[in-house]
Amino acid sequence: MNHVSVAPAQDQVEAPRAVRRGITRRQALAAAVATGLGVGAIRLIGGSMQRIASPRTASAGGWISPLNSEGARVMQLLRRTSFGYTASQLEAALSDGFAKTVDRLVETRPVEPPAFAAAASPGGRFAIPQLQQWWIDHMLSTPTPFAERMTLFWHGHFTSDYRKVADNTFVYWQNLTWRRMAMTNLRSMLMEVTTDPAMLRYLDLATSTGANPNENYSRELMELFTMGAGNYTEDDVRESAKALAGWTLPQPDSFGLDQGNRRLPIYTTQKSGVFNQRRAYRGSVTYLGKTGSLDTQGVIDRILAQPATANLFAARVAQHFVTGQPTTSFVAGLAETFRRSKYDVKTLMHAVFTSAEFVADANYRGLVKSPTEFMVGAARALGNASLAKVIAASGSGMGQTLFDPPDVNGWPNNESWMSSNTVVERVNFATAAMTQSNGSLPSASDAVHIHLDGVLSSQTADLLNQAADDRARWFITLASPEFQLK
Repeated sequence: MNHVSVAPAQDQVEAPRAVRRGITRRQALAAAVATGLGVGAIRLIGGSMQRIASPRTASAGGWISPLNSEGARVMQLLRRTSFGYTASQLEAALSDGFAKTVDRLVETRPVEPPAFAAAASPGGRFAIPQLQQWWIDHMLSTPTPFAERMTLFWHGHFTSDYRKVADNTFVYWQNLTWRRMAMTNLRSMLMEVTTDPAMLRYLDLATSTGANPNENYSRELMELFTMGAGNYTEDDVRESAKALAGWTLPQPDSFGLDQGNRRLPIYTTQKSGVFNQRRAYRGSVTYLGKTGSLDTQGVIDRILAQPATANLFAARVAQHFVTGQPTTSFVAGLAETFRRSKYDVKTLMHAVFTSAEFVADANYRGLVKSPTEFMVGAARALGNASLAKVIAASGSGMGQTLFDPPDVNGWPNNESWMSSNTVVERVNFATAAMTQSNGSLPSASDAVHIHLDGVLSSQTADLLNQAADDRARWFITLASPEFQLK
């Protein structure tokens, strides 16, 4: 494989090969936390790690982009779509080339995760870390990692959390649903979202009746999930709440007792919400400029008829996969493609990955990895699929606990992931990952080229040149600002 080896313009260096000198992983970590700010910075990364939160371009950001190389474009594609990669996975993608890899990612059906046995617990009363580890295990082992990346994307967009849902079986089902619907079309997706049992509980639609409509889901469906604030009125919220009323939770297959002898529902198969016509609204509504009788599918169709809907999804996808600050023209072009395809997600994602913006020099290392992306990517780089428990335990300190977003807005993105505390937690995770990978590390001789494109700051390069062994080189690689970016 041929890789570009360049660095920020002001201190370009050659990406180093293994050189045995005096610095150890322990010394590098000590240097990382030596500042009074508590940031893994100064010695380890050459200045405040907060720098990685800034929008980067080839000139202002300092990174000399290697994206004129087909190999670098493939690596960027995998970093942004697949939680990183192992050396063998990269080799296969490089052999296929960029265009074929895009087609494979978009067109390959997701591999289902193994069944989660605890889901049959009465009332879904099992510990959420079990479910987190189940999903992370699948992220690490699946042959279709793009499906997991899209499942995470929808988990953050169509938000719910296990605390409000109060039945972890429903949370498990939602994960299965988001994966299956991830690359379908928005019309069917929105019906799946609306009738999902976890969502019915989270935004109270299961309690809504025509006589007493609850507005929570109606509002968030428009404001956060589809059109965005300013594109509907309070009257629209009230009227769609009427039209959406009538959905209830599915009936359980049986009942069982918990340790306190409380009678709790048991589900042995996945189910959707059930529409009860007797709880529905029977009158006419005026919604988004039209008057008449309206059911749930009618609400969705009227939302899809609004230009703001395609614009919101185009912007969200661009911010997650291309650049934190997409231009108006770029978003408008993606939105038009999305609308013309009748809201086909495969078409949208293909347009994103094959756009000039996706491989533009100005957008190189322009995104910050979420905690899950960082940790799963580190485990895949190390070839250590046994790190799921460590990953599940480390997410909260970095600001991302799976199945528990902070609020209905979901998780933040890009620069919002970085603070003095979360940077230290990332360095701590790199330490824990190295400890858990004792005796099973791959060679670090090409790690810089395989995982960092060979594009380094002089500070990172100096530390790597002084590293005493592969363990130190891997630690510096994973803790570097270069590895935090994608």
